[in-house]
Amino acid sequence: MKLKYVGILCMTVCTAYGQAHGQSPEWEYRIEAGATAGTGTYAPLWFTSNRYGLGTTAPNSGYLRAGIGYHQTLNKGWQIDAALDLAGTVNHGADTRGMGFVVQQAYADLTWKALRLSIGSKERGAFPLERNTSLSSGAMVEGPNARPVPQVRIDIRDYLNVPGTGGWLAFKGHLAYGAFTDNKWQKEFTAAGNKYIQDLLYHSKSLLLRLGNREKLPVEFEFGLLMATQFGGDQYEKQADGSGKLTLDMPSNAKAFWKAFFPQAGGSDTPEGEQVNVEGNMLGSWNFALNGYVGDWTLRAYLEHYFEDTSQMFWEYGRWKDGLIGLEVTLPKNRWLSTAVWEGLCTKDQSGPLLFDSFWGQFPEYQISACDSYYYHYLYGAWQHAGMGMGNPLLPGPAYNDGKITFRSNRVRAHHLGLTGQPAEEWNWRVLISFARHWGTYENPLDKQRKQFSSLWEVTYAPERFKGWSASVALGMDRGNYLGNSTGGMITLRKTGKF
Repeated sequence: MKLKYVGILCMTVCTAYGQAHGQSPEWEYRIEAGATAGTGTYAPLWFTSNRYGLGTTAPNSGYLRAGIGYHQTLNKGWQIDAALDLAGTVNHGADTRGMGFVVQQAYADLTWKALRLSIGSKERGAFPLERNTSLSSGAMVEGPNARPVPQVRIDIRDYLNVPGTGGWLAFKGHLAYGAFTDNKWQKEFTAAGNKYIQDLLYHSKSLLLRLGNREKLPVEFEFGLLMATQFGGDQYEKQADGSGKLTLDMPSNAKAFWKAFFPQAGGSDTPEGEQVNVEGNMLGSWNFALNGYVGDWTLRAYLEHYFEDTSQMFWEYGRWKDGLIGLEVTLPKNRWLSTAVWEGLCTKDQSGPLLFDSFWGQFPEYQISACDSYYYHYLYGAWQHAGMGMGNPLLPGPAYNDGKITFRSNRVRAHHLGLTGQPAEEWNWRVLISFARHWGTYENPLDKQRKQFSSLWEVTYAPERFKGWSASVALGMDRGNYLGNSTGGMITLRKTGKF
C-alpha cells in the first residue's frame, strides 16, 4: 500500500477513535510553494541541504506542497497525532528533469505520557542530541538532510527524569525499524556497470543521559550513543539496456533483524566477506553536550564523534580525531542577533589509510581495521536516501556523483557559521556560511585538495495582518573547485492555520 493511502487510513482511524471517546480534535493545514533559479552545474548547497530531501541539486526547480495534521488529547495521558504531507515537484528526482510527486510525510503517533509509538514517514530532525537545525550544518549520523525513512519507532522524545534522583538524572532514547523507499531513484540514477540496492531495510537506536538540575545549578551535561544500520535488500548491477542483474541477496529474516539490533558478524547465510566485522552497514556516534544558563544567556557546547563498524568506536586506534564540534550561543532578547552557531567538522582521519583484515589475508593472527570510508559500504553502497546523504551535507551525497551511489569525497575538514535575528516582530533573517576542504576518499583520492565556499542569505516576512502567511526570499552563493561556482535565488511562500 502506498504511503499516501497509509496516511489517509491512519488519520481516519485516529479521528474515529477520538470521536468515540468524546474528544474534540484539532486540525491544522500547511500550503507551501517554492521556486529556485540560478546559474552553475548545481544549485547552491544550502538551497538543497537540510530540507528533508525536498531540495534538489538542479539550479532551476520548484515544488508545491500541501499537508494536513491532526492532534487529539485523550484521557489518562494519551495523545494521538497524525499527518499527511504531499508535494508536487519540478526538476527533482534521479535525472532532475520533468515533474514528480513526493509523499513527504505520512504518519500516526500514539503517545502515552512520555512514551510514543510512531508509525510512518515523518520529519524528525536531529535526535537524540538536539541542535538548532535551522542554523547547524547538520548531524553526523542522521538529521534533516535526506527524505524521511518510513519506520516503526518507539521513543521517549523528551528527557524523562529517573525516579529517586531528585531531577538530577534524566534520559531519552528510541528504537526503530524501517525501510528505505528509493528503489526507483537508485535504479534510474545508477549508470550501467555500477551497483545499486533494492528493498533496503533500516534500523536505529539511541540512549542519551542528562546530568544536572537546572533549577538548582545552571549547568547540564548530556552524553550517550546513537547507532544506525542498513541491512537486508538485494544488490543489482545495472545493465546496458537499463535492466538490473541480481548479484547478491542479503538476508532479511528474523536473524538479520536481531543482528541489526545487536551488531555481530554474519553467518553462513550472509554473502562472502560480510562475516568480517558486522552484518549490515553499521555506523553511529558518541554524543556529548555541556549546557550553561547565565541570566538570559544560553551557552551550549557539543561534540558528535562519528564511527563506522567498531573502528574508532572506542580508543582502540588512538584518540578520536574525527567528528563535529559545535558552540551555540542564545543571546538575551534584542533587535538584531538572537542565536549564533559555529561548528567544526573533520572526517579526514578515518582510523588511517591502512586496511588489512585477517579474513582476506593469509595471516589470521593479525588484523588491522582502518580506512573506514565514512558513509560507504562495499555491499550496501552509500548511507543515503534518494541521493541525499543521511548525515552531514558538508559531505555532499551521491546526487552530486555521476551514476554511482557513493560519496565522491568523504575526507573533509570544514567550518560552518549560522546566524539569525529578528529585528522586528514581522521580520526574521538567517545567514549560513560554510567553508570545506575535500580530499576525496582513501581509495579514490581527488587529483588535488579542493575547496568549496557555500552561503545562504535569507529574509522572512510574516505580516501580522495576514495570520499564518509568510514569505521568504533567499540568495545562495557557492564558490570553489569541488562543486563549482553557482549563484541563485529562492522564493518560498507559506500558509499555515487551524480549522
